[in-house]
Amino acid sequence: MIHEGLADAANRVVGVKQVIRALEEGRVTRAYVAKDADLTLTQRIVDRCYARNIPCEEIESMEKLGRLCEIDVKAAAAALLRA
Repeated sequence: MIHEGLADAANRVVGVKQVIRALEEGRVTRAYVAKDADLTLTQRIVDRCYARNIPCEEIESMEKLGRLCEIDVKAAAAALLRA
């Protein structure tokens, strides 16, 4: 499953601000955004991923993305980091 790395807290960031920061620093290998999240927030991530040729996947809901990251709250965005 392609989402397996999201459970590893050492190799991921969660949250729009943290994902954007990691993208700017060139540390992201793959990003995830929730379909039901605020488009004005997630579009910034999608645009940056597109410009940098980084895969960006949509997850059905913020709740599911939070579960994939094994956190107790909903998440709008998450990213896997370079090892």
